[in-house]
Amino acid sequence: MASKSRRKAARRRRQTYRQEPPPKPPVQRDEPPEAPWGSFPLTQITVLAGLVLLIIGFVSGGITPLVIGLLLGSAGGLELSIREHFAGYRSHTTLLASVILMVATGVTYFIAGWVLWVCLVIGLTLFGVSFALLRRAFRTASGGLSFRVR
Repeated sequence: MASKSRRKAARRRRQTYRQEPPPKPPVQRDEPPEAPWGSFPLTQITVLAGLVLLIIGFVSGGITPLVIGLLLGSAGGLELSIREHFAGYRSHTTLLASVILMVATGVTYFIAGWVLWVCLVIGLTLFGVSFALLRRAFRTASGGLSFRVR
């Protein structure tokens, strides 16, 4: 039979194994994260090209420049949102989860040809799952914050 001091020591060891490490302190960033391609203004050029194509589409009445302009402008903004979100600079959880909702609903409706309400249920389910995962990713990147407002 073990003595009292040995039992207390064993109990303390078990408790130390159960303790979680302290959370990281919040990361304070005053500047947005650097782009992977360096100082080349690719995002700004993409948004500018999208705006030019939108103007061309409105003036000429063509649908193709309008659609390409919308896609280019959206791609530029989406890239910046992804970079800021996963660096822990600003939370763009709802925006990124909404993009997943729109893509999933569009693919299942237009490409697969399913009924709209089924497509919306699939899209909303993916929205909920991706929202939770994106929120967790931002908390990890920001040191425990669930959102950051500037």
